[in-house]
Amino acid sequence: MSWLLLLTLWLPAQAQPLSVIQEELLRTPEAVHLTARLHIVPGPLVEDALLRGVPLYFAWRAEVIRPRWYWTDKRVASAHRTLRLAYQPLTRRWRVSLSNEATDGTSGAGLQYALHQNFDNLTEALAGVGRVYRWKIADGAGVADGDPDDYRVEWSMRLDLSLLPRPFQIGVGNQPEWNIQREGQIVLPAIHAGERVRVEETVIGEPSPQSEPDAHAPAR
Repeated sequence: MSWLLLLTLWLPAQAQPLSVIQEELLRTPEAVHLTARLHIVPGPLVEDALLRGVPLYFAWRAEVIRPRWYWTDKRVASAHRTLRLAYQPLTRRWRVSLSNEATDGTSGAGLQYALHQNFDNLTEALAGVGRVYRWKIADGAGVADGDPDDYRVEWSMRLDLSLLPRPFQIGVGNQPEWNIQREGQIVLPAIHAGERVRVEETVIGEPSPQSEPDAHAPAR
């Protein structure tokens, strides 16, 4: 009932900026890795919803594209991950959960989470949501042919409004404050012939002692 009451109090708001701090690719013979950092500044309506216990779902997606002059561009590889951000009133901490599954656009309840991480405040939690570090987006064999300029990587991060609770989906699409998304495009670099990259996947992408594996998640 409180969700419906909150909806009636919403007023049009200005779109909040979502800036790119860093975006880069690392290509080795084994794989292609994406590192990106975004600065997310939620508006008061979004923050208020979080404080009222409404979880938000952020979807990352990356695709390796090979242009073809004679036909439509070819998608060589793709990767996706979903991050669930929720406030825990009892501990007054923020929890970010990582799923490597794609959402079906209907509900986030069925996602399997591989890792969880706790944060002391919303700023730190949003920094985790807006960051991927050496995220493997393609196998090296899939982009072995052709010159580096023959490929590009298109990536995006967005707040998935389709996974909000049903009451919040009413009219949210017309609220600029809820339009949190960003896209980027990078030309695939030449192969880095140095040491093999060691990647440790956590919720925020960088190793942290606060990361917690999900005991119910399938082994990978």
